[in-house]
Amino acid sequence: MSEPGHISQPGTFVQTQIPQQKLYNGVRFPAVLSPSPAVPFTLSALTKTIEAQRPYLEALLRESGAVLFRGFPVNSASDFNDVVEAFGFEELPYVGGAAPRTNVVGRVFTANESPPDQKIPFHHEMAQVPEFPSKLFFFCEVEPGSGGETPIVLSHIVYERMRDKYPEFVEKLEEHGLIYTRVLGEGDDPSSPIGRGWKSTTTRTSTLADENLLADDSVVGKWSSCTFLTKDKGIAEERAAKLGMKLEWLEEGVKSIMGPIPGVKYDSTRQRKIWFNSMVVAYTGWKDARNNPVKAVTFGDGNLLPADVIYDYLKILEEESVAIPWHKGDVLLLDNLAVLHSRKSFSPPRRVLASLCK
Repeated sequence: MSEPGHISQPGTFVQTQIPQQKLYNGVRFPAVLSPSPAVPFTLSALTKTIEAQRPYLEALLRESGAVLFRGFPVNSASDFNDVVEAFGFEELPYVGGAAPRTNVVGRVFTANESPPDQKIPFHHEMAQVPEFPSKLFFFCEVEPGSGGETPIVLSHIVYERMRDKYPEFVEKLEEHGLIYTRVLGEGDDPSSPIGRGWKSTTTRTSTLADENLLADDSVVGKWSSCTFLTKDKGIAEERAAKLGMKLEWLEEGVKSIMGPIPGVKYDSTRQRKIWFNSMVVAYTGWKDARNNPVKAVTFGDGNLLPADVIYDYLKILEEESVAIPWHKGDVLLLDNLAVLHSRKSFSPPRRVLASLCK
């Protein structure tokens, strides 16, 4: 890789600057790419350019952690699906998280469909389950009426600041990891940010191929960690066990317990530790009629997390975050090992779509 901020560019992509970017060791976060004025872009030209320039784009993503594509002719979910496909990353179907989502087309889903007045806290996508995506795409199909940004923050910066300010907390986190506990009802609850019931079926549009996959427990293990694609408790227990999850049956639902699992990981590509967990999203966001967020995530030894540290951690996230207002047609590519993301509350309309990659 060339020196930070000095990756040679192909002529068809132009690195541009926007006011919200931050600068870390000479590298802009996120990187922003726009069309070269000299080359008119059609959707076909964009996908072909992505295919031809994948080494450059992947190097840019490794360097910055996030790449925003702005000003390109991406107008629909189908267009977005074509863009995702052009990168050649293997798909990771969304079934390891509890957020309500709907399959739109191909490998494209709605982003978290939680009510617009609810803020979604910072998290690495599906950090609380064994198989998580390495990369995420977001696409703005309809700009928000107001608000609705998807703030992002570099995970290693968060780790370094927390380690420096709360060394004992971080030491305990690295030693014991985290336990995530969630109570699921039988059916879906659209009013809850963690509203998928344990009997919930896959969010993908059903096809014969999907139905055949569901007969294979090894595939189901990859497809779901908090919904089990069955109404049979015995089968649900078997599938949960394969994921390292324990189930405790309740009168109207089930308590799922995952962990202990690491709260800090090592990014071998960049050779640095990252703050890879769903701590704050569980502690502040897993709240509904069934769940107390303070008990939703604990240290791996069962001790509660100190509230004062968690709320100061929230301040660090806000200080280091970048929140870029969505423009129609924006495509944001995130390295899930490098970047945490969140969602601000908004006034409708807003339609942001997502796609997850292994």
